[in-house]
Amino acid sequence: MRNMSTGRRSILNAVAMLVATTLAPTALIAPARAGECPNKGALGTSRVLTVDPAAYPRVGTKSFPQTLPLDDHEVVLTFDDGPSPPATRTILAALSAECVRATFFMVGRSASEHPELVRTIASLGHTVGHHTWSHPNLAQPTPENAEADIDKGISAVEAALHGTAGTTPTTPFFRFPYFESTPHLLQRMEQRGIAVFGADFWASDWNKMTPEQQLKLLTERLEIARKGIILLHDPRAQTAAMLPAFLRYLRDNHYRVVHIAPPAARTASDRTN
Repeated sequence: MRNMSTGRRSILNAVAMLVATTLAPTALIAPARAGECPNKGALGTSRVLTVDPAAYPRVGTKSFPQTLPLDDHEVVLTFDDGPSPPATRTILAALSAECVRATFFMVGRSASEHPELVRTIASLGHTVGHHTWSHPNLAQPTPENAEADIDKGISAVEAALHGTAGTTPTTPFFRFPYFESTPHLLQRMEQRGIAVFGADFWASDWNKMTPEQQLKLLTERLEIARKGIILLHDPRAQTAAMLPAFLRYLRDNHYRVVHIAPPAARTASDRTN
């Protein structure tokens, strides 16, 4: 810590004060369009990037050769494994306070348990992606069982969002649990027009650590990568406690948040399984 910058030290001190603090759901605000934010001094969302699965079937350099076309100091925030109150609500409050939009890759079982939270996430302007029904390692089951778990998860999220289950996702974004896939499943996702998301780096928040440790790890990795898709987990209390300080770090160090969205919604006649 001897050579730590004043900015980094102030951020770590700030996050320490936030560890025991949970932002109330009433702190949520209406989503602002990219580049617009009523909160003075907030980070904001710099632009919306439309991700067409036909052009970007697989992204994230931790798993694939290709990633999203991001400029230097541009990041995409993604959260896995939710929704899970109260941590997810705390994360939503932190994002709303900074007018930042993110993408949530949801586990179907959790979505079916908290459908109102799924709808809240969507109503705040975030993107809702898919992350299976039960979060298995999909490299292990038979292809049929693996795809059945994928479809059950998609159906659960669609039911929570729209009241009607279906295996064609409104948002064709999917992330494999543990990033474990097979060539067959990757081909099936591409055939179905569903983009598969890996990540460019992460905070390793599946490991137990303090919010201060997590912030230090994440910002050090960001300083090396300088841009990319970031993986976080919204059910993790340590991530929820760390996030406000990380968003301030992004703002203070001139990073820009890019929000990803699918192309215009497909009609029923466009949908195929």
